[in-house]
Amino acid sequence: MGVTAALLLARRGVRSVVLERHQDVYPLPRAVAMDDEVRRILQAAGVHEEFATFARPAEGLRLLDARHRVIGEFRRSAHGHHGFPQTSMFDQPELERLLRKALAQQPECELRDGVEVVGIDQNGDGPVRVAFRRDGGESPEHLEADAVLGCDGAAGLTRQVIGAVWEDLRFEERWTVIDVRTRLPVRSWEGVEQVCDPDRAATFMRIGEDRYRWEFRLRDGEELDARRVRELIAPWVEVADDSDVEVIRQTQYTFRARVADRWRQGRVFLLGDAVHLTPPFIGQGLCAGMRDAYNLTWKLGRVLQQSADESLLDTYESERKPHARHMIRLAVAMGWAMTGGQGPAAAMRRSLTSAACRIPALREAAGRGLSPALGHGALVRRRTYLGGRALAGTSCPQPWVSVDAGRIRLDDLLGDSFAVLSAVPAAPWLRAVAEAIGAHLVGTDGLGDDGALATWLRCGRADAVLLRPDRVVLDVVPMGADDFTNTAAWAPLLCTTRLPSPTERLTTARC
Repeated sequence: MGVTAALLLARRGVRSVVLERHQDVYPLPRAVAMDDEVRRILQAAGVHEEFATFARPAEGLRLLDARHRVIGEFRRSAHGHHGFPQTSMFDQPELERLLRKALAQQPECELRDGVEVVGIDQNGDGPVRVAFRRDGGESPEHLEADAVLGCDGAAGLTRQVIGAVWEDLRFEERWTVIDVRTRLPVRSWEGVEQVCDPDRAATFMRIGEDRYRWEFRLRDGEELDARRVRELIAPWVEVADDSDVEVIRQTQYTFRARVADRWRQGRVFLLGDAVHLTPPFIGQGLCAGMRDAYNLTWKLGRVLQQSADESLLDTYESERKPHARHMIRLAVAMGWAMTGGQGPAAAMRRSLTSAACRIPALREAAGRGLSPALGHGALVRRRTYLGGRALAGTSCPQPWVSVDAGRIRLDDLLGDSFAVLSAVPAAPWLRAVAEAIGAHLVGTDGLGDDGALATWLRCGRADAVLLRPDRVVLDVVPMGADDFTNTAAWAPLLCTTRLPSPTERLTTARC
């Protein structure tokens, strides 16, 4: 997500240097799934159309018993809340090549590959000094930056530099991952299959036209040779000869659940696997890191480019840490339920899982997005109104809308900064607030979105909402009200000038 963060910063006019240890894209596939919220982040980074050329929408998740009989099915929509398929399968090296290509086209970005960061020094309020060594180089080189984003993984240096330590969320299992290319007929559907077998838990998914992935939980001390692999994948494909199947990679992972106790020290930040580790059972490893980048970059850009208050950066950890912990705990819970766990309680867990799959409300809930709303905080003014639902902290839906040039996605209309969506004619005070924070003011009438946005606002009993650059609702104007619920709480973080009150019809300077 380091390259993604650089692209997002470039959209805000922030220059960056990416220091990458590998000379080229890491060749082996790792992540293979993302949700519609993260595809929206790729849209914000400017690469979603190219990504769509090799992404493969998935139909959902099937739970199978040890004999591969379906015990539950959770469908995923091809048109999610964020305007994309709820689940997309892809090859991570392809995504990384796409991101690098986009980075090379941005004058604000510089990629230095084949280098290793060997030191990070932060002296008071001054710039952060980074020491790095090129491949084959003897002496370290240095650069200074206004901020450092540590996207260097679980074994990276940055977490040690800021003194962060892991909080163990009590999950550890050893699995083997096998990526295969074959033209043989494979018994599969366009989704993910999870074998709920405590003796041999497994996951299977189709990634591309001829690309497949199997994951098998390993017993203590177990290693899988080619013969055993053929036996394990036999329920899906019959391999008569090893030449029928190309094993792209076979490797072992120890899946863990951890989150760091701190995410920031001064202008040094942790993102992705450097700050949280999750089991893969709900496909949120890469997604969590991309959410980190999206949440942090707009705030950092506003501090560096628009003189927003430094305390705005404190909201990165306060928002992302509870969200990441929630998703990790959900992945752990799903893992224990789907794989059946181990020990004498396994049969009971399988029975409960099977029963839960037959409850329509649970199936419907599982079909919705897994990502929860952000909790109440400085940039989320959460209140529920009689007969409505709390919109603050949730993401705005992204329908297709009509403009003079044709049909586009909503975010392409709103741009990269704040936005105000209003279902009623905008009062002068609302226009002044929008101008003061650099927000795009958009009325929902006439957008040609089949009323999706107006319905969403009406269900939240709101006349208007203030959207953050990451499309999270910051605050609302309740129906019939003449102000946001608590402008005084968030305005000091974003602005260097006072916002007008509803009774003032003044145009203030941009902040």
